[in-house]
Amino acid sequence: MTEKELCDKLGIPLSEVPHKERIRELMAWRNEWKLYHRTCDKSGEKIISAYAADAPFKVYKNEIWWGDGWDALDYGRDYDFSRPFFDQYADLQKVVPREGTSVFNSENCDYNSHVRMSKNCYLNSLAVEGENVMYSYWMVKDTDVVDSSYTNNSTLGYECTHGEKLYNTIMVEESNNTSDSAFCYQVRGCDHCMFSSNIANKSYYLFNKPCTKEEFEEAKKKYLNGSYTSWKEAMAQFATIKKSTIRRAANNINCENVTGDHMFNSRNCENAFEGKDSEDVYNSVSTGDSKDLYSIYSAGWPRCELIYYSSVSRGCTDCRFCYYCWHSNDLTYCDSCSSCTSCFGCIGLRHKKYCILNKQYTKEEYEALMPKIVEHLKSTGELGKFFPHSLSTFSYNETSANNFYPLSKEEAIAGGWSWREKEKQDYLPATIPALPENINDAPETITKEILACESCSKNYKIIPQELSFYQKMNLPLPRFCPTCRHARRLSLDNPLELFNDTCPKCKMQIQTSYPPNHPETVYCDACYLEAMN
Repeated sequence: MTEKELCDKLGIPLSEVPHKERIRELMAWRNEWKLYHRTCDKSGEKIISAYAADAPFKVYKNEIWWGDGWDALDYGRDYDFSRPFFDQYADLQKVVPREGTSVFNSENCDYNSHVRMSKNCYLNSLAVEGENVMYSYWMVKDTDVVDSSYTNNSTLGYECTHGEKLYNTIMVEESNNTSDSAFCYQVRGCDHCMFSSNIANKSYYLFNKPCTKEEFEEAKKKYLNGSYTSWKEAMAQFATIKKSTIRRAANNINCENVTGDHMFNSRNCENAFEGKDSEDVYNSVSTGDSKDLYSIYSAGWPRCELIYYSSVSRGCTDCRFCYYCWHSNDLTYCDSCSSCTSCFGCIGLRHKKYCILNKQYTKEEYEALMPKIVEHLKSTGELGKFFPHSLSTFSYNETSANNFYPLSKEEAIAGGWSWREKEKQDYLPATIPALPENINDAPETITKEILACESCSKNYKIIPQELSFYQKMNLPLPRFCPTCRHARRLSLDNPLELFNDTCPKCKMQIQTSYPPNHPETVYCDACYLEAMN
């Protein structure tokens, strides 16, 4: 199905916004990392929230927001054909309560963003079925993992990215089915390897050469001895290894007719990134078990179908221009709606049908009014556009958009977004002059200290379970705040964009996420697999 065919099916015009800008717009509606202390506007309780205390709308504690103590229909109003729709929507947005954080069915996971079915997790974003996971991003079924991104089914990991089925790994990137290894890049089916890349099914490898068990253990003692000095030396060695590593043009596994990067078990996808089990997905980021999607940020888990220009859809079908909707069908310009059908311009509804601007209608009334609204949207030039930047419930630098498409304050404001200034209380002087050089010298009282990031000066702390992890793994204490560590990991990824290139070995034309004039050696799939040792 082409984009035009999908738009015709959904009854909307084809968007004229460039695809890259669509993704930026969608990401600019999602705060994935920043948390605040504030008060629940219903109960008066102190809560952790994705919304700052001065947010211009009500914010409820999660249990209250999902409870029966309030009804979003109470805020309904008539559609006013004398005003633009987005102005009316802005008025509704100011009064409907919002959910504090997106944490579901989890135990001891209050200090997280977008976490489900997890236990004892701290300061993660987008984690599912995790346990004892800390400071990590886009994690699925991981246990005892810290400071990692995009890993699945992994245990005992530190500073790992894009990994599947990793065990007891440190700084292992773009790898799978690997255990007891450290500082490795693009390895698979390996164990007891260090400072190696482009290898498969190897045991006891050091600097890409076979080694004895004794040589491997000696290297571990040298570089993973709890010393920060040794850690920095290991990082420098790893950077050198990566420079000479042959890269795969696109990290797509078990895919058919797919262009993009980090796609798995998918078919007929174009310009798609970070997805799995997807079919007919176009110009989208983060999709799972979904079909017929165009211009999407985060859809699936469970399955989504026929979604256009929307952000964060779960179990939805036949939706356009929506944000954060669950198990719903036939929604247009809706936000935070769950188990709803045939709704337009609604916020916070649950188990509702035939609603417009949170007002209930009969099926006949709804079907008679909607064609008039569509004509009104056409006359105002609003139909086919995502929500205006000014309506995002977060400032640009609070959202994932600033991670993937960074802007300066001036650029963001010029683009119509808002900007949040630094919180002064997050930049207090550290209570100790310096962290101990070796984890073995770290006292238990370190968890009571206020630390300052060596990069941005923002305060952070070491929590008790985190200290235990570093002691168990013989790792030095981190010198940077979680935000800067997260930014470093994101910087390892290529842009969410494809470029034309040529495989230097076979001269075949390829598409890759490595930008023009990149220094890395990038091979086509066939040459890359041939080069793997």
